Amino acid sequence: VRFLEQQNKVLDTKWTLLQEQGTKTVRQNLEPLFEQYINNLRRQLDSILGERGRLDSELRNMQDTVEDFKNKYEDEINKRTAAENEFVTLKKDVDAAYMNKVELQAKVDTLTDEINFTRALYDAELAQMQTHVSDTSVVLSMDNNRNLDLDSIIAEVKAQYEEIAQRSRAEAESWYQSKYEELQITAGRHGDDLRNTKQEIAEINRMIQRLRSEIDHVKKQ
Repeated sequence: VRFLEQQNKVLDTKWTLLQEQGTKTVRQNLEPLFEQYINNLRRQLDSILGERGRLDSELRNMQDTVEDFKNKYEDEINKRTAAENEFVTLKKDVDAAYMNKVELQAKVDTLTDEINFTRALYDAELAQMQTHVSDTSVVLSMDNNRNLDLDSIIAEVKAQYEEIAQRSRAEAESWYQSKYEELQITAGRHGDDLRNTKQEIAEINRMIQRLRSEIDHVKKQ
């Protein structure tokens, strides 16, 4: 454009000089030629100015697009960093939940062993008590061979032993039943805690899968 403007000025200067120096015939012969040339130059100048405006508009659009993509890229970087931090936090939570699960499972195993031991002890003591009552009955039967009238004494002693045995059996059964129920409640509570922990671990695993898919999606973008 500057070049054409300079050329236009040069032509205007030449045209002025020719008008001052030339004759009327020369002016009449050259005037249409110069006017045609000037018109051509003006058309070229208008075309160049229009092209310049179009290129400026495309440049502004491209700069806006580049700025938009730059902002999106920075947002994705920030999202990726936040997702990685959240993934690390969730991994720590999963590890803690797993350790809690292992601890709860160990407690459940311990309580199960204790219940089995208590049940075996109860059965052994009950069998021993029944054996003691049977031995007492045998001794009393052997005492009946004497000539003394010990029927009432034997009946009374037998009743006393049976009462003691029944009371001891009832107390033992009551104590073992309460202990067993307490252990069952404790085991049930730990079982509920274990189920809740399993549910939390499953939920955390699903969240980890979702975050991994989001991270993969962000990496692909």
